[in-house]
Amino acid sequence: MEKYAKEIDHIEHDPSARRLSAQGRRISIVDDVFGEIKEDGPNYRDVGWLGTVALMMKTQIGLGVLSIPAVLDTLGMVPGIIVLLIIAIITTWSDYMVGVFKLRHRSVYGIDDVGYLLFGRIGREFFGVVFVLFWIFVAGAGMLGISIGLNAVSTHGACTAIFVAIAAIVGFALGSIQTLGRVAWLAWVGVICILTAIFTVTIAVGVQDRPAAAPQDGVYVSNYKIINNPSFTEAISACSSLVFAYAGTPAFFSIVSEMREPKHYTRALIICQTVVTITYITIGIVVYYYCGSYVASPALGSAGTLLKKIAYGFALPGLIVTTVLVTHIAAKYLLLRLLRGSHHLTDNTVRHWVTWLGCTGGIALTAYVIASAIPVFGGLVSLVGALLGTLMAFQPMGCMWLYDHWREPRTTRWYLMVTWSVFVIVSGTFLMIGGTYGSVVSIIDSYKESGGSSAWSCADNSNSV
Repeated sequence: MEKYAKEIDHIEHDPSARRLSAQGRRISIVDDVFGEIKEDGPNYRDVGWLGTVALMMKTQIGLGVLSIPAVLDTLGMVPGIIVLLIIAIITTWSDYMVGVFKLRHRSVYGIDDVGYLLFGRIGREFFGVVFVLFWIFVAGAGMLGISIGLNAVSTHGACTAIFVAIAAIVGFALGSIQTLGRVAWLAWVGVICILTAIFTVTIAVGVQDRPAAAPQDGVYVSNYKIINNPSFTEAISACSSLVFAYAGTPAFFSIVSEMREPKHYTRALIICQTVVTITYITIGIVVYYYCGSYVASPALGSAGTLLKKIAYGFALPGLIVTTVLVTHIAAKYLLLRLLRGSHHLTDNTVRHWVTWLGCTGGIALTAYVIASAIPVFGGLVSLVGALLGTLMAFQPMGCMWLYDHWREPRTTRWYLMVTWSVFVIVSGTFLMIGGTYGSVVSIIDSYKESGGSSAWSCADNSNSV
C-alpha cells in the first residue's frame, strides 16, 4: 500500500496518469498506454531515471561494441572515429526526439504508434513488423554471442547448437519477467559485466607482447592504419556495424513509456550517450592500436586463450541480459497489440499469462532459429544494423520532427531543422540500402574464404578473427 502511495506521489502531476479514488486497499492509476494499473497487477510505470540509464545503456552497450575495433581496421582509425561520432550525433538526436514525441503524444507506446500518426494504418503495420523483426534479429545475435562465450569459457565443451538452445531458454525464462521496472536491476548487472570484460581485454592487449592471432615469431609491430582504403562493400558494412552499436533507439519508446517520470528522460539519455560514446572510442582506439589487423571479431578473443576465457566469463552475464532485454521488449510490444484496452493487460488473469508467455516464447524461438541459421557474428551484426537498425533509428525520427513542426512559422531555425531532418532521412535510407547489400556480400564472402559455420553446427564458433 505504501509503495503505491509513493508511486502516485511521483506521477500525480504527470498528465498521462491520473490519481483515482482509493477503495479499501485498492489504489489504481490510469495511463494513456496501459490503461488502469492496479495494486494487485503488474506495475508498468515503475522505472526510475537511474533504472532508465541502465536500460538505455544495456540496449546500446552489448553486441555492437564487440565489433568496433574490427570496424576501425576496415575504415582506418581516423575515418572510423569520425564516422562513429557522426552516427553518435544522429542517433542521440533521434533518441532525444523519442522523449520529446512521447511527451507531446502520450498515447504513443512504440514506433508503430508513430507510424500510425505519420502514415495511417499502413504505417502502423509496417513499422510494427520492422520493430519486431529488428529485436528478434538482435535477440538472435545475442544468443549467438552467448554461444561464443560458452564455447570460449568451456573450451568448446559441448555442441554449439546446444549452447544456442541454452541461450534461447534463458532468454525466454528471464525475458518473461513482466515489467521493465523489475528488469532494470538486471540491466545494471549486464552493463557492469560487459564493461568489465571489454576493459579487461583493452588493458590486456596493451600490456601483452602481441595479439593472439599475430605471428608468434620475430618482432611484432602493430599494423594499424590511420587511414585505410576499403571497397564500398567493406566500408558500408563497417558503417552498418556502427549503426548497430547505437541502434537501441526503438527500445527507448518502451523504456520512456514505463518511466515513473518521463520528464527525466533527457537527463538519462545524456548520461547514457556520453558514457556509451566515450566507451566506444576508448575501446576502439586502444584495442585496434595494439592489435591492428589481428583484432578478433568479437573483440574479446583478441588477447589470447586465457584472457578470452576470463573476458567471456565476465561478459556472459552482460550478453545474457542483452538477450533477455530485447526478448522482453519485442514480446511486450506484441502483448500491447493483443491486449491493449482490455483489463487482461493489467490483471494477472489466465489469458494475460498465456498471452505473455506465448509472446516471449515465440520471440525466443524465432530468434533461436535465426541465430542457428546465420551463425556469422560480424555479418549478422552488420546485416541487422543496415537492414533494420537504420529504419528504426534514422528515418522515423526525421519524419517525427517534420510532423510536429511543419506548420510552425518559417524562421531560420525552422529551415535549419527541416534541412537536418531531411538529412537524417536521406542518410538513413542510403545506409539501409547500401549497408544491406554490403552485409549480404560480406556474409557470402566469409563462407567462400573460410567455409563459415554451417546452420545448426556443432563446430566451435569462438575462434573467429
